[in-house]
Amino acid sequence: MVDLRSDTVTRPTPEMRRAMAEAEVGDDGFGEDPTVNRLEEVFADRLGKAASLFVPSGVMANQIALRVLAPPGSAVVAGRRQHVVAYELGAAARNAGIQFVAVDDADGTVRPQDVEWARLAANHHQPAVSLVCLENTHMAAGGVPWDLAGLRAVQSAAAGCPVHMDGARLFNAEVATGVPAATMAAASVTVSSCLSKGLCAPVGSLLAGPADVMAEGRIERKRLGGAMRQAGVLAAAGLLALASMVERLAEDHARAHRLAEAVAERWPEAGLDPTGVRTNIVVFSCPGADKVLEHLRQEGVLAEAIAPGVLRFVTHRDVNDDGVERTRRALASAP
Repeated sequence: MVDLRSDTVTRPTPEMRRAMAEAEVGDDGFGEDPTVNRLEEVFADRLGKAASLFVPSGVMANQIALRVLAPPGSAVVAGRRQHVVAYELGAAARNAGIQFVAVDDADGTVRPQDVEWARLAANHHQPAVSLVCLENTHMAAGGVPWDLAGLRAVQSAAAGCPVHMDGARLFNAEVATGVPAATMAAASVTVSSCLSKGLCAPVGSLLAGPADVMAEGRIERKRLGGAMRQAGVLAAAGLLALASMVERLAEDHARAHRLAEAVAERWPEAGLDPTGVRTNIVVFSCPGADKVLEHLRQEGVLAEAIAPGVLRFVTHRDVNDDGVERTRRALASAP
Protein backbone atom coordinates (compact mmCIF):
# COMPACT_ATOMS: atom_id res chain seq x y z
CA MET A 1 0.00 0.00 0.00
CA VAL A 2 1.04 3.59 -0.64
CA ASP A 3 0.38 5.12 2.78
CA LEU A 4 -0.33 8.84 2.52
CA ARG A 5 -2.38 9.13 5.71
CA SER A 6 0.40 10.90 7.61
CA ASP A 7 4.15 11.22 7.91
CA THR A 8 3.78 9.61 11.35
CA VAL A 9 3.73 6.22 9.60
CA THR A 10 7.43 6.48 8.74
CA ARG A 11 9.62 3.65 9.97
CA PRO A 12 13.06 4.10 11.51
CA THR A 13 16.00 3.60 9.19
CA PRO A 14 18.41 0.67 9.60
CA GLU A 15 20.96 3.14 10.97
CA MET A 16 18.46 4.29 13.59
CA ARG A 17 17.74 0.71 14.63
CA ARG A 18 21.46 0.03 15.11
CA ALA A 19 21.90 3.24 17.09
CA MET A 20 18.94 2.32 19.28
CA ALA A 21 20.39 -1.11 20.00
CA GLU A 22 23.76 0.34 20.95
CA ALA A 23 22.58 3.45 22.82
CA GLU A 24 24.13 4.35 26.13
CA VAL A 25 21.28 4.74 28.61
CA GLY A 26 20.48 5.81 32.15
CA ASP A 27 17.43 6.85 34.12
CA ASP A 28 16.03 9.99 32.49
CA GLY A 29 13.69 10.48 35.45
CA PHE A 30 16.84 11.38 37.37
CA GLY A 31 18.30 13.26 34.39
CA GLU A 32 20.91 10.53 34.01
CA ASP A 33 20.37 9.25 30.48
CA PRO A 34 23.37 10.55 28.52
CA THR A 35 21.78 10.00 25.12
CA VAL A 36 18.63 11.89 26.07
CA ASN A 37 20.75 14.68 27.53
CA ARG A 38 22.73 14.88 24.30
CA LEU A 39 19.56 15.01 22.19
CA GLU A 40 18.13 17.81 24.30
CA GLU A 41 21.39 19.78 24.02
CA VAL A 42 21.59 19.32 20.25
CA PHE A 43 17.97 20.36 19.70
CA ALA A 44 18.20 23.40 21.98
CA ASP A 45 21.37 24.54 20.22
CA ARG A 46 19.84 24.06 16.78
CA LEU A 47 16.77 26.09 17.78
CA GLY A 48 18.79 28.81 19.50
CA LYS A 49 17.23 28.12 22.90
CA ALA A 50 18.83 27.59 26.29
CA ALA A 51 17.35 24.17 26.98
CA SER A 52 14.93 21.56 25.69
CA LEU A 53 12.86 18.65 26.92
CA PHE A 54 12.35 15.23 25.28
CA VAL A 55 8.71 14.10 25.43
CA PRO A 56 6.74 11.17 23.98
CA SER A 57 4.58 13.20 21.58
CA GLY A 58 3.88 16.55 19.99
CA VAL A 59 0.57 16.75 21.82
CA MET A 60 2.40 16.50 25.12
CA ALA A 61 4.87 19.17 24.04
CA ASN A 62 2.00 21.55 23.28
CA GLN A 63 0.20 20.70 26.50
CA ILE A 64 3.31 21.31 28.58
CA ALA A 65 3.78 24.71 26.92
CA LEU A 66 0.19 25.62 27.78
CA ARG A 67 0.53 24.50 31.38
CA VAL A 68 3.76 26.41 31.90
CA LEU A 69 2.96 29.63 30.03
CA ALA A 70 -0.83 30.05 30.32
CA PRO A 71 -2.45 30.26 33.78
CA PRO A 72 -5.85 28.57 34.21
CA GLY A 73 -8.69 30.91 33.31
CA SER A 74 -6.63 32.93 30.87
CA ALA A 75 -7.10 33.17 27.11
CA VAL A 76 -4.82 31.70 24.47
CA VAL A 77 -4.96 33.10 20.94
CA ALA A 78 -4.62 30.45 18.24
CA GLY A 79 -5.85 29.71 14.75
CA ARG A 80 -9.10 27.80 14.83
CA ARG A 81 -7.68 24.97 12.68
CA GLN A 82 -4.37 24.63 14.52
CA HIS A 83 -3.49 21.24 15.93
CA VAL A 84 -3.60 22.44 19.53
CA VAL A 85 -7.18 23.68 19.01
CA ALA A 86 -8.76 21.13 16.70
CA TYR A 87 -6.77 17.90 16.84
CA GLU A 88 -5.88 17.28 20.48
CA LEU A 89 -9.33 16.13 21.65
CA GLY A 90 -9.94 19.13 23.88
CA ALA A 91 -6.77 18.47 25.86
CA ALA A 92 -6.11 22.15 26.55
CA ALA A 93 -9.38 22.55 28.44
CA ARG A 94 -8.79 19.41 30.48
CA ASN A 95 -5.06 19.81 31.12
CA ALA A 96 -4.51 23.55 31.33
CA GLY A 97 -7.91 25.09 32.09
CA ILE A 98 -7.48 27.79 29.46
CA GLN A 99 -9.90 29.31 26.98
CA PHE A 100 -8.96 29.59 23.33
CA VAL A 101 -9.62 32.73 21.34
CA ALA A 102 -9.82 30.89 18.03
CA VAL A 103 -9.13 33.26 15.14
CA ASP A 104 -9.22 32.85 11.38
CA ASP A 105 -6.26 30.94 9.95
CA ALA A 106 -7.56 29.96 6.51
CA ASP A 107 -4.21 30.80 4.93
CA GLY A 108 -2.22 29.04 7.66
CA THR A 109 -1.31 32.19 9.56
CA VAL A 110 -2.68 34.26 12.42
CA ARG A 111 -3.19 37.95 11.69
CA PRO A 112 -1.44 40.42 14.02
CA GLN A 113 -4.59 42.56 14.22
CA ASP A 114 -6.54 39.58 15.59
CA VAL A 115 -3.90 39.05 18.26
CA GLU A 116 -4.00 42.73 19.18
CA TRP A 117 -7.82 42.74 19.32
CA ALA A 118 -7.88 39.74 21.66
CA ARG A 119 -5.25 41.31 23.91
CA LEU A 120 -7.10 44.63 24.12
CA ALA A 121 -10.42 42.87 24.77
CA ALA A 122 -9.22 42.23 28.32
CA ASN A 123 -10.04 45.91 28.95
CA HIS A 124 -13.67 45.06 28.19
CA HIS A 125 -14.41 42.27 30.65
CA GLN A 126 -12.98 39.50 28.47
CA PRO A 127 -10.31 36.99 29.60
CA ALA A 128 -6.77 38.28 29.60
CA VAL A 129 -4.52 36.83 26.92
CA SER A 130 -1.59 34.94 28.40
CA LEU A 131 -0.21 33.19 25.30
CA VAL A 132 -0.29 33.18 21.50
CA CYS A 133 0.09 29.86 19.68
CA LEU A 134 1.29 29.46 16.09
CA GLU A 135 1.68 26.34 13.95
CA ASN A 136 4.59 26.08 11.52
CA THR A 137 3.99 24.44 9.13
CA HIS A 138 0.21 24.72 9.34
CA MET A 139 -1.14 21.23 8.66
CA ALA A 140 -4.82 21.93 7.96
CA ALA A 141 -3.98 24.74 5.54
CA GLY A 142 -1.86 22.35 3.49
CA GLY A 143 1.53 22.43 5.18
CA VAL A 144 1.91 26.19 4.81
CA PRO A 145 5.18 27.58 6.22
CA TRP A 146 5.29 30.97 7.94
CA ASP A 147 7.50 33.77 6.65
CA LEU A 148 9.75 35.71 8.98
CA ALA A 149 7.92 38.99 8.60
CA GLY A 150 4.66 37.34 9.68
CA LEU A 151 6.23 35.72 12.71
CA ARG A 152 7.78 38.97 13.84
CA ALA A 153 4.55 40.89 13.28
CA VAL A 154 2.64 38.49 15.53
CA GLN A 155 5.33 38.72 18.18
CA SER A 156 5.02 42.51 18.07
CA ALA A 157 1.23 42.36 18.30
CA ALA A 158 1.51 40.06 21.32
CA ALA A 159 3.12 43.00 23.13
CA GLY A 160 5.04 40.95 25.66
CA CYS A 161 2.72 37.96 25.85
CA PRO A 162 4.74 34.83 25.20
CA VAL A 163 4.42 33.00 21.88
CA HIS A 164 4.51 29.21 21.55
CA MET A 165 5.31 27.74 18.17
CA ASP A 166 3.95 24.28 17.44
CA GLY A 167 6.70 23.38 15.03
CA ALA A 168 5.79 19.73 14.59
CA ARG A 169 7.02 20.12 11.00
CA LEU A 170 9.34 23.05 11.60
CA PHE A 171 12.15 21.46 9.62
CA ASN A 172 9.85 21.15 6.61
CA ALA A 173 9.44 24.91 6.92
CA GLU A 174 13.21 25.35 7.13
CA VAL A 175 13.79 23.32 3.96
CA ALA A 176 10.94 25.00 2.06
CA THR A 177 11.88 28.58 2.93
CA GLY A 178 15.63 28.35 3.35
CA VAL A 179 15.29 30.13 6.70
CA PRO A 180 17.06 28.34 9.58
CA ALA A 181 14.76 26.87 12.21
CA ALA A 182 16.49 28.93 14.89
CA THR A 183 15.70 32.14 13.04
CA MET A 184 12.03 31.21 12.79
CA ALA A 185 11.97 30.15 16.44
CA ALA A 186 13.47 33.41 17.67
CA ALA A 187 10.06 35.09 17.83
CA SER A 188 8.74 32.38 20.18
CA VAL A 189 9.46 31.73 23.84
CA THR A 190 8.89 28.01 23.35
CA VAL A 191 8.98 25.87 20.22
CA SER A 192 8.26 22.19 19.71
CA SER A 193 9.17 19.82 16.91
CA CYS A 194 8.33 16.22 16.12
CA LEU A 195 11.01 13.63 15.42
CA SER A 196 8.60 10.86 14.44
CA LYS A 197 7.01 12.46 11.39
CA GLY A 198 9.10 13.17 8.31
CA LEU A 199 12.32 12.75 10.26
CA CYS A 200 11.57 9.03 10.68
CA ALA A 201 12.39 8.49 14.36
CA PRO A 202 10.02 5.96 15.95
CA VAL A 203 8.89 8.06 18.93
CA GLY A 204 9.25 11.51 20.37
CA SER A 205 9.08 15.27 20.19
CA LEU A 206 11.09 18.04 21.78
CA LEU A 207 10.09 21.30 23.44
CA ALA A 208 12.70 24.06 23.66
CA GLY A 209 12.83 27.38 25.48
CA PRO A 210 14.44 29.26 28.38
CA ALA A 211 16.09 27.11 31.05
CA ASP A 212 13.65 28.10 33.79
CA VAL A 213 10.65 27.39 31.56
CA MET A 214 12.04 23.98 30.64
CA ALA A 215 12.66 23.23 34.33
CA GLU A 216 8.97 23.88 34.95
CA GLY A 217 8.16 21.86 31.85
CA ARG A 218 10.03 18.88 33.29
CA ILE A 219 7.70 18.95 36.29
CA GLU A 220 4.64 19.17 34.04
CA ARG A 221 5.95 16.29 31.94
CA LYS A 222 5.99 14.12 35.04
CA ARG A 223 2.49 15.25 36.03
CA LEU A 224 1.25 14.22 32.58
CA GLY A 225 2.92 10.83 32.85
CA GLY A 226 5.59 11.61 30.29
CA ALA A 227 8.73 11.01 32.34
CA MET A 228 10.60 8.14 30.72
CA ARG A 229 13.39 5.98 32.09
CA GLN A 230 16.03 4.41 29.85
CA ALA A 231 14.80 6.58 26.99
CA GLY A 232 18.18 6.78 25.31
CA VAL A 233 17.09 3.92 23.06
CA LEU A 234 14.59 6.41 21.58
CA ALA A 235 16.79 9.49 21.79
CA ALA A 236 19.50 7.75 19.74
CA ALA A 237 17.14 7.62 16.78
CA GLY A 238 16.23 11.26 17.38
CA LEU A 239 19.86 12.32 17.13
CA LEU A 240 20.16 10.63 13.75
CA ALA A 241 16.87 12.18 12.66
CA LEU A 242 18.24 15.68 13.27
CA ALA A 243 21.61 14.88 11.74
CA SER A 244 20.59 13.09 8.55
CA MET A 245 16.87 13.38 7.83
CA VAL A 246 16.28 17.12 7.43
CA GLU A 247 17.75 17.83 4.00
CA ARG A 248 15.95 14.90 2.39
CA LEU A 249 12.59 16.52 3.25
CA ALA A 250 12.96 18.37 -0.07
CA GLU A 251 12.19 15.05 -1.81
CA ASP A 252 8.89 14.83 0.07
CA HIS A 253 8.03 18.38 -0.95
CA ALA A 254 8.63 17.66 -4.62
CA ARG A 255 6.47 14.54 -4.49
CA ALA A 256 3.65 16.39 -2.74
CA HIS A 257 3.73 19.00 -5.50
CA ARG A 258 3.24 16.26 -8.11
CA LEU A 259 0.27 14.91 -6.18
CA ALA A 260 -1.19 18.42 -5.98
CA GLU A 261 -0.96 18.71 -9.75
CA ALA A 262 -2.94 15.47 -10.11
CA VAL A 263 -5.59 16.70 -7.66
CA ALA A 264 -5.93 20.03 -9.49
CA GLU A 265 -6.34 18.20 -12.79
CA ARG A 266 -8.98 15.81 -11.45
CA TRP A 267 -10.95 18.36 -9.39
CA PRO A 268 -10.30 21.84 -10.79
CA GLU A 269 -13.36 23.07 -8.90
CA ALA A 270 -11.57 22.35 -5.61
CA GLY A 271 -9.44 25.44 -6.16
CA LEU A 272 -6.17 23.78 -5.18
CA ASP A 273 -3.21 25.70 -6.59
CA PRO A 274 -0.23 23.33 -6.84
CA THR A 275 2.19 26.25 -6.64
CA GLY A 276 0.95 26.82 -3.08
CA VAL A 277 1.99 23.31 -2.00
CA ARG A 278 5.44 24.06 -0.66
CA THR A 279 5.99 21.24 1.81
CA ASN A 280 4.80 17.65 2.17
CA ILE A 281 1.04 18.08 2.69
CA VAL A 282 -1.78 18.33 0.16
CA VAL A 283 -5.19 19.33 1.57
CA PHE A 284 -8.27 19.86 -0.59
CA SER A 285 -12.06 19.82 -0.49
CA CYS A 286 -13.50 16.87 -2.32
CA PRO A 287 -17.11 15.95 -3.15
CA GLY A 288 -17.90 12.39 -2.18
CA ALA A 289 -14.78 12.17 -0.02
CA ASP A 290 -15.70 8.78 1.47
CA LYS A 291 -16.14 7.26 -2.00
CA VAL A 292 -12.82 8.69 -3.10
CA LEU A 293 -11.05 7.24 -0.07
CA GLU A 294 -12.55 3.82 -0.77
CA HIS A 295 -11.56 4.04 -4.45
CA LEU A 296 -8.00 4.91 -3.48
CA ARG A 297 -7.87 2.05 -1.01
CA GLN A 298 -8.94 -0.39 -3.71
CA GLU A 299 -6.16 1.00 -5.88
CA GLY A 300 -3.61 0.42 -3.12
CA VAL A 301 -3.47 3.96 -1.72
CA LEU A 302 -4.30 5.02 1.84
CA ALA A 303 -5.34 8.61 2.54
CA GLU A 304 -7.28 10.41 5.26
CA ALA A 305 -10.04 12.95 5.77
CA ILE A 306 -9.15 15.66 8.30
CA ALA A 307 -12.62 17.24 8.31
CA PRO A 308 -15.94 16.51 6.60
CA GLY A 309 -15.28 16.58 2.86
CA VAL A 310 -11.61 17.52 3.29
CA LEU A 311 -8.90 15.07 2.21
CA ARG A 312 -5.21 15.03 2.99
CA PHE A 313 -2.17 13.43 1.40
CA VAL A 314 1.15 13.49 3.28
CA THR A 315 4.39 12.44 1.60
CA HIS A 316 7.33 11.03 3.55
CA ARG A 317 10.44 8.87 3.24
CA ASP A 318 8.46 5.66 2.78
CA VAL A 319 6.62 7.01 -0.29
CA ASN A 320 8.83 6.86 -3.37
CA ASP A 321 8.33 8.03 -6.96
CA ASP A 322 6.56 4.81 -7.91
CA GLY A 323 4.10 5.36 -5.10
CA VAL A 324 3.42 8.87 -6.28
CA GLU A 325 2.75 7.70 -9.82
CA ARG A 326 0.45 4.95 -8.56
CA THR A 327 -1.48 7.57 -6.59
CA ARG A 328 -1.69 9.90 -9.59
CA ARG A 329 -3.19 7.11 -11.70
CA ALA A 330 -5.67 6.32 -8.93
CA LEU A 331 -6.67 9.97 -8.70
CA ALA A 332 -7.22 10.21 -12.44
CA SER A 333 -9.80 7.41 -12.25
CA ALA A 334 -11.41 8.56 -8.99
CA PRO A 335 -15.21 8.94 -8.92
